[in-house]
Amino acid sequence: MRHKASIYVRWDDHDMFGHVNNANYLTYMQETRADFTWYSRIRRGVEPIFKDMVVASATVDYLIPIYEAGFELDVEIWVAKIGNASFDLVYELSSKDGLHARGRTTQVAVDMETKKSRRLRDNERAVLSEYLEESQ
Repeated sequence: MRHKASIYVRWDDHDMFGHVNNANYLTYMQETRADFTWYSRIRRGVEPIFKDMVVASATVDYLIPIYEAGFELDVEIWVAKIGNASFDLVYELSSKDGLHARGRTTQVAVDMETKKSRRLRDNERAVLSEYLEESQ
């Protein structure tokens, strides 16, 4: 299963080359991740998860530039790997023009008192497992 979100592309997301600046793709991924773990769960009346995670790694493959603004970009997110204290998420950002980018992040769960990594909780593993696509 994949989580789907729509992210609005603003006119000021563009750079002097006339396309969406590379850093904004990470923002789109972050907004999708927040929707996946937090906002979509609140909308469904379910407890949010991962208030205490950090991004340890992020990569983006840029495929088709985005030259337009004022529209919603479709973003799909799913889980590629679940570790002891971390998990990997994969993102696909697309529009009517095709697949614009693929991204991947590694998140680490953090104990907010010690500021060190902690093991994933059973309820977190259960949610992540629903979205696991290991072949990706």
